[in-house]
Amino acid sequence: MRHLLSPLDLSVDELARLLDLARDISKDPSKYGHVCDGKKIATLFYEPSTRTRLSFEAAMINLGGQVLGFSEASSSSASKGESVADTIRVISCYADICAMRHPKEGAPMVASEYSHIPIINAGDGGHQHPTQTLTDLMTIRELRGSLDNFTIGLCGDLKFGRTVHSLISSLVRYKNVKFVLISPKELRIPDYIRDDVLKANNCDFVEVENLEQAMPELDILYMTRVQRERFFSEDEYLRMKDFYILDEDKMALGKPDMYVLHPLPRVNEISVDVDNDDRAAYFKQVQFGVYVRMALILTLLGLDTVVNPSLAHVLDSLDA
Repeated sequence: MRHLLSPLDLSVDELARLLDLARDISKDPSKYGHVCDGKKIATLFYEPSTRTRLSFEAAMINLGGQVLGFSEASSSSASKGESVADTIRVISCYADICAMRHPKEGAPMVASEYSHIPIINAGDGGHQHPTQTLTDLMTIRELRGSLDNFTIGLCGDLKFGRTVHSLISSLVRYKNVKFVLISPKELRIPDYIRDDVLKANNCDFVEVENLEQAMPELDILYMTRVQRERFFSEDEYLRMKDFYILDEDKMALGKPDMYVLHPLPRVNEISVDVDNDDRAAYFKQVQFGVYVRMALILTLLGLDTVVNPSLAHVLDSLDA
């Protein structure tokens, strides 16, 4: 039994296979419509979510499986004081796989130590968000054709942005990826990412505050929102929330083939007038998220290698 707690839980080769499977799913999702017949996913979301929770649910339904779970801590026994360890022991009796989002860093890891089913980290505090990273990697690969040889600008809340932390940790494994870290000094990347990930892997990176100056060199711009839920002071949040706003004028500074990604939800860091730009890829990103989670569910349940009449020829071609 395997869990996905960090994007690094998958080797580069395993990740390539998973993304190949996700690509095949995207071409004809109906081929996979019964692979998870009789299977159930539990979505345990102790924090609010739209895309991640519904994407997991859509993924399992698309595979022929069923969904159970809760969408906030107050509707679970956590409101009565039940521990994560006890909750997952119970859920293991009901479901075949579990996706968990929790405000406390490390909660999915604790769950994995007591679980009898695979655990997927769907976001733990400001720490990791591995399935968003899988989505980001698929989006970049589908748009650019490769995960090597490009410059990515990560803009906004780099201190608390778990999507940024996970994405950087994954991209350092690929060739010739340059990082431009764009943030105010108050929201700079944490030391453990700067020192233990970027510097430790001898990555080419710079830290800047000015988005306009960075735009011309970027192949990918990864925008993030300033997260109100991570701030202790409302005044501090209000001071920082409009630090970066991507609009048509700033887009004009970018390359013709630069793509804009965003893990969503957005507040006002991307103006709606950017939505009509062909380089705006954040809604494509959402769709890719369903396909990559379908592939992940199959992988963790061991169904990516099951000889199934509707699936075997696909997997054989991928192995080839």
